[in-house]
Amino acid sequence: MGTEQAGHGWRVDGRCTNCDVARQLAPGLVGEVAGRSAVLRQPRDAAEAELLHAAAHACPTRSVRPPGGRLDPARDPFPMPLDGVGSDPGAVLLCGHNSPHTAGANSYLLRRPDGTSMMIDTPRWSPALAARYTAPGPVTDVLLTHRDHAAHGRRYADRFGARLWIHEGDLAAAPDADRVLRGTGPAEIADGVLALPFPGHTRGSVLYLADGRYCFSGDSFYWSRTTADIEVVDSVTWYSVRELAASLTRAAAEELCFEWLLPGHGDRRHLPHEDMAARLRHLAARTRQLRPRPVDFTAVRW
Repeated sequence: MGTEQAGHGWRVDGRCTNCDVARQLAPGLVGEVAGRSAVLRQPRDAAEAELLHAAAHACPTRSVRPPGGRLDPARDPFPMPLDGVGSDPGAVLLCGHNSPHTAGANSYLLRRPDGTSMMIDTPRWSPALAARYTAPGPVTDVLLTHRDHAAHGRRYADRFGARLWIHEGDLAAAPDADRVLRGTGPAEIADGVLALPFPGHTRGSVLYLADGRYCFSGDSFYWSRTTADIEVVDSVTWYSVRELAASLTRAAAEELCFEWLLPGHGDRRHLPHEDMAARLRHLAARTRQLRPRPVDFTAVRW
């Protein structure tokens, strides 16, 4: 870390809020040191440098700084494919450009077979970014997983000419939503896309499931690098950890089918659906043993 601290090469400045985004995108290069992100070492090759450029363009506080201090727009990789082979970008793109108004949450584009896309939660707002996100195809729907991630939803939906979705439990965060999900039963958003209300983190939290492969989990659960397993953030469960346990128990009983776990906060993971289903059952059992406790952001260990 010597060159980084001396102001030469890549560094993380004092605006860092320890949101984990840079550590997800540049593992081994960026890590947590004394309660914030820091550059652990400088990149050794072009591939590692590209990881740091991705982290810099995603960072919600623009704390990840390249040599010279200025981000190069030409090195912006977003929206960035998460799956696919060769020239096929796959069905899911990571939006990057995480917003400080959503606590730095990740957002995604879900590409559909007809060439359209759906946006799940929202990146920071700008007209230029909106143009980038429509480059793969028109965006028909903006799907909000819960109230914490509702910022910019209306602006993106209006720019896209898209429908804005939220659950009635969190409607106060997007009172002008075009589609309101109700109750706890699953609802079909479009062919192959299902909304599953999932009260717990907030009253109106929702999972979005696509094509039997992708689970956009919002803040309901995530992949933890610390435990190498699916986990909940019980220290930042605003509504009810008991309701979260009940939601997980229902999901486990219904044997949700997905291979990609794509959360708002925390790491992403791709595993066989049988493995995901087993881990979800075990998570439901662990969560049933939890009890409410005061909110404590510092207790989160990604």
